[in-house]
Amino acid sequence: MAATTKENTREAILLAAREAAMMRGYGGINFRDLAAAVGIKAASINYYFANKALLGEAVARRYQVDIARDLEAISTDAKDARDALRRYPSIFRASLERNNRMCLSSFMAAERDELPEPVLKQVQAFADVNVAWLSKQLAAAAIGSPESVEARARAIYAAVAGAQIIARSRSDIAVFDALVESYRAAGPLPS
Repeated sequence: MAATTKENTREAILLAAREAAMMRGYGGINFRDLAAAVGIKAASINYYFANKALLGEAVARRYQVDIARDLEAISTDAKDARDALRRYPSIFRASLERNNRMCLSSFMAAERDELPEPVLKQVQAFADVNVAWLSKQLAAAAIGSPESVEARARAIYAAVAGAQIIARSRSDIAVFDALVESYRAAGPLPS
């Protein structure tokens, strides 16, 4: 098998596992289903990922890296930090727009007790990346005291992730939009 074919297969497995986790969580990652989605034998997945924990860790790490890139793109495209903060919920909304998917890390965080430690660390790193980015934007927009930005950033992250969970449970993206608007009206999101 050529190197590019190996890499393409590995990427296809990661993508299929990401989709499964965004729909059904870590518990929804099943080698047989992934193999069918990718078009390989289930045992072949072990060539790329020796076990589900290693695959889950790789998926969560890739998700965290992708979101960090998306957050940087928001920063680059926004006219200022306040505009970047206004755009932040769009990352969570995008998952809902894709057949009512949910943020992979939110889904996996709810499965905390079932996660292998390396997967849990990547899920926590995802939250840390979000909170750090939000803190940076809040500080740049001079919203709150330097001592309060991290607490507000955590509140924003929790609120937006929670809005996504509620909207997903109702299969209604309008619920997400309404909750985000209420956060802007009453806090924690700046308007």
